[in-house]
Amino acid sequence: MKQIVLALAATTALTSAASAQGITGFNIGILGGENAQDRMTSSECYRVAIEKELGVPVKVFTPADYDGVIQGLLGGTLDMAWLGASGYAKIYLTDAEAVEVKLTKQNMDGSTGYYAFGFAHKDSGITSIEEAKGKGFAFAEPNSTSGYLVPAAELTETLGNLEEFFSEVKFSGGHEQTIVAVANGDVDAGVSWADGLGNWEDGYNSGAFRKAADSGLVEMNDLVEIWKSKLIPEGPMVVRKALPEDVKAKVTQLTADLHETDKACAYSVAAGEAKDFVEVGHDEYLGVIAARKLQEASQ
Repeated sequence: MKQIVLALAATTALTSAASAQGITGFNIGILGGENAQDRMTSSECYRVAIEKELGVPVKVFTPADYDGVIQGLLGGTLDMAWLGASGYAKIYLTDAEAVEVKLTKQNMDGSTGYYAFGFAHKDSGITSIEEAKGKGFAFAEPNSTSGYLVPAAELTETLGNLEEFFSEVKFSGGHEQTIVAVANGDVDAGVSWADGLGNWEDGYNSGAFRKAADSGLVEMNDLVEIWKSKLIPEGPMVVRKALPEDVKAKVTQLTADLHETDKACAYSVAAGEAKDFVEVGHDEYLGVIAARKLQEASQ
């Protein structure tokens, strides 16, 4: 088992696995992107494991949008969450002392990044992003890294003003919503995320496409890839900075060991196949923080 929090070992050893110091409950925020019930179901194993480790009631909250989780962490009503890089950037730019970055997902090839993919329905006749000119296009939501921040910046650089290039640009509300909307023909094309490993027809190894395919929401062979972003850093698992050190250490260690202790639960947390959850630091997100800062300044 990985020992990633050795500096906190002495503190952690002072408390038993059944009782965490200084807290009476622990709240987890789950980002949007799929419906609330699916988020609750897929995170239940994780909730139970953390509750057993901390010895206090653990609740899962599934706000309707990303900002609900962001504001919960900023306001202290949520204790931890897995964020996208852009969501973390928003928190850091608002209050640099609100959360601590702990872990990120490591892909099967050892990398710690993923991609935004533009896609369309196979019957649309669209096979490249250029062929989507004059069509409707969906992003996920404003606080999404792969669902808005990165693809909007890269596509604007390539295509110019997106409001002029596409006939309509809209936010679907989340990754799952974008995938379903394109699959159903409600919008011509959109963007979502995956690790880019494995096969398109499986939804790649992990990511929003894989979750949608696994749940039977879409048949990936009905969709075609039309664009791919540059590599995006995997989002971090963050914990509220004001939490007791032993609590942060226990939750971090449990999560770091999840692929060894409960592979099925790790699959749910990682949104598909992954190699591990590994340490990551704030510096890994400096580029995204700078991009987010520029975006906010231009609004």
